[in-house]
Amino acid sequence: MESAKHILYGMSLDELRALCAEMSMPRFAAAQTARWLYRRFVDSFDRMTDLSAASRALLAERCSTGLRAPERVSVSADGTRKYLYRTLEGAYVESAYIPDGDRATLCVSSQAGCRMGCRFCATGRQGLQHSLAAPDILNQIVSLPERDTLTNIVYMGMGEPLDNIEEVLRSLDALTSEWGMGWSPTRITVSTAGVAPNLERLLDKSRVNLAVSLHNPFSEERAQIMPVEKAWPIREVTDILRRYDFTHQRRVSFEYIVMEGLNDSPRHVRELCRLLDGIKCRINLIRFHRIPDSPYFSPPHERMLGFRDALTARGIHTTIRRSRGEDIEAACGLLSTAATRTSGKTTKTRS
Repeated sequence: MESAKHILYGMSLDELRALCAEMSMPRFAAAQTARWLYRRFVDSFDRMTDLSAASRALLAERCSTGLRAPERVSVSADGTRKYLYRTLEGAYVESAYIPDGDRATLCVSSQAGCRMGCRFCATGRQGLQHSLAAPDILNQIVSLPERDTLTNIVYMGMGEPLDNIEEVLRSLDALTSEWGMGWSPTRITVSTAGVAPNLERLLDKSRVNLAVSLHNPFSEERAQIMPVEKAWPIREVTDILRRYDFTHQRRVSFEYIVMEGLNDSPRHVRELCRLLDGIKCRINLIRFHRIPDSPYFSPPHERMLGFRDALTARGIHTTIRRSRGEDIEAACGLLSTAATRTSGKTTKTRS
């Protein structure tokens, strides 16, 4: 059974060396295996042709790559594709592939569900099934049909990445290391709702970009829509960020879902400027995507423009993020596999 085997995707070079030693394989076989996994993306040990037949047989007997094809794809009118993957533990996650001219971004999940409980998010309503192991995170990238077109990866799918810090760091190591996929950290962004105890670990252990889910600068108001505020106030998060340099080769942005009459007033503009004073950053404004039975609404586009212009006039670089994939529930805040868990039904990927 696969569950009894060593899962190779997510292993570091040192871990592969230890595994090779355990199986009495040559030490150099670890680097060869890493190249087949992370550079050539093979899913069969028979294809690792520079390994001896005996080594390939050992790997096949005792190991699995951990790769699994997506089980379903939904295609948006705007070209966005939402993929459904089954995890090693039998749950489901979604990821969104977003082509945009010469850029192609993959929004990956780090948990099946989420326990942060944000009131405006379909994933938060689902609750947490389990955190993803590094193989499940990497599988969304490696098994993506459009893998070779990717220019950017964002950890902004289902789940709170810093609530799964160990496995997220393992996946980032495989993505950015010389022995791994060799991606530049500047092409990767990790989001967080503000899990302060693990924020410094991410910033110290990686050079990836950071996106903070902010959504309201007032603590009491933020706590009403984001329970994480009660455990780790946003001011604690911004105090940590002020200790880091975001002027060279690493960016921090603040994601701000705009909800009419809730967080889009002039006083919110003023408080955002106070909260973010001294942090070189940008704010990405996101139109609220309504979920069933939600009490929130998106403001008119003119109000979004006014909110953006007010922040820009005060010196904060502010953009309005274009919604993608809303018709297939792939836009920000809409990812959920609750229905899949209930029905247990999937359909095969369309080509």
